[in-house]
Amino acid sequence: MSSKDVLRRVEEIVDSYGCRRENLIAIMQDIQNEYKYLSTEALELIADKLDIGVAKVYSVATFYENFSLEAKGKYIIKVCCGTACHVRKSQPIYDGLREYLKLSGKQKTSSDGLFTLETVACLGACGLSPVMTVNDEVYPKMTPESAVELLESLRKKEETSHA
Repeated sequence: MSSKDVLRRVEEIVDSYGCRRENLIAIMQDIQNEYKYLSTEALELIADKLDIGVAKVYSVATFYENFSLEAKGKYIIKVCCGTACHVRKSQPIYDGLREYLKLSGKQKTSSDGLFTLETVACLGACGLSPVMTVNDEVYPKMTPESAVELLESLRKKEETSHA
């Protein structure tokens, strides 16, 4: 999908809300649900269509943690770091996945664009700890090894589907 097509779709979403400022968050949520993040171009178009400053749109996008200004991978991995998971060693899982994905610094998405690694305060599955999700599917009682094996199987699945 070209960036022109994306911006056309962003415009449709904004128009579907009647270009009303009070719908800013809902508009941003719909765009993120469709594209997994909010691009600079999308934020600028929203500001223009709603006749508000770009800084205001950016401030909303950066204030709420669920909005992302970075493109995300096809697979969104969330490692729980809540108390139960932390006590049961979720940090080594996160560290093992960062190493496997060769992420450095603040980088969250693998260089092939396939995986995005995040932490969450609690997934609400404490009895299954340590737990992680991949695209909202829950994987209980994980270890660093089983987490890497899961990602390897997803990567192989992608390779065979594109072969």
